[in-house]
Amino acid sequence: MTIDLHTHSTVSDGTETPTELLATARAAGVTVLALTDHDTTAGWDEAAAARPSGMTLVRGAEFSTESPDGRGGTVTAHLLGYLFDPDAPEIRAEQERLRASRRDRVRAMGVRMAAGGLPIDADELLARLPADSPAGRPHLGRALVDAGVVGSVSEAFEHILRKDGPYYVEKENTPIATAVAMIRAAGGVAVFAHPFARKKGPIVEASVLADLAGEGLAGIEVDHPDHAPADRATLRDVAAATGLLATGSSDYHGTNKTTPIAAETTDPAVLEALVARASGAEVLA
Repeated sequence: MTIDLHTHSTVSDGTETPTELLATARAAGVTVLALTDHDTTAGWDEAAAARPSGMTLVRGAEFSTESPDGRGGTVTAHLLGYLFDPDAPEIRAEQERLRASRRDRVRAMGVRMAAGGLPIDADELLARLPADSPAGRPHLGRALVDAGVVGSVSEAFEHILRKDGPYYVEKENTPIATAVAMIRAAGGVAVFAHPFARKKGPIVEASVLADLAGEGLAGIEVDHPDHAPADRATLRDVAAATGLLATGSSDYHGTNKTTPIAAETTDPAVLEALVARASGAEVLA
């Protein structure tokens, strides 16, 4: 059994439609796939309709949150929510707010980039996306690739879209404890995504994960392409000490990143425990 619990489609910042994503997963031998687009469940229906025979689909989303860092400050953090009720009023309202904020942010960054001489028209870019799309920096990166400014989205992030760069604009996020509570109230399960992904920016201390376990966090994404071996070992220790589930995932984005689908996977026993804690949406098998 090959289980990948963190992937993205064109509904957010991936490059494959939900249908194409499931075909890619099937070709790679994935037997259990989670669709976790940023701040939206808009791809759930298409993914369910496209699910190949013999593949299990776990429906979820990646929530944009702000977390204490354990050092007196805060950091941007991502929270994976699985098998929650997508019609829960609090989740619907918060996802709508975050999607609107993301679009405003892309527009503001696009204006700065155009003023800096880059061939970016933010309004045109946003007009090409679905109205409820959670637009993000990868869309700006793809536009730079299409314009011939850079050779890849990764290069765009490294040289133009980086957090300390002149075009960067912060986005709104949900306090992580609030997001955990929302997911649980909607019958879902919350897992902290790539908590020690140092390449993405400042990380949280291990104590933060232990504190969140007391507030209903169910798991930690331990095996992730951006986690060093020593950090994985530390996270496994945290999970063992707190009773948190230790998941593994590719964080697949299609051609926007070089990581292949199922580059990291989850143990079947962990998946079984995760599903047993959920009541908001069914696994499609």
